[in-house]
Amino acid sequence: MLRLLAVRPVLGTVILGIPVLLLIAVGLVTIMALKFVVLFVLPVMVAVWLFRRIVRGRSRPAATEGTTSA
Repeated sequence: MLRLLAVRPVLGTVILGIPVLLLIAVGLVTIMALKFVVLFVLPVMVAVWLFRRIVRGRSRPAATEGTTSA
């Protein structure tokens, strides 16, 4: 490995640098995905959950009024 760096420093740097750049790219993509989930997906899910809960809460008493207990 040292011989490679001594003879062809640019090639050695490329060979050693690609995994490092790949790790940086994977880390950045992971951070962007987590930000997307926290900033977009989670608020939408909470809004849908609250909307469904409110709608179900209003419709439950109305559904039980029309039934007969005979």
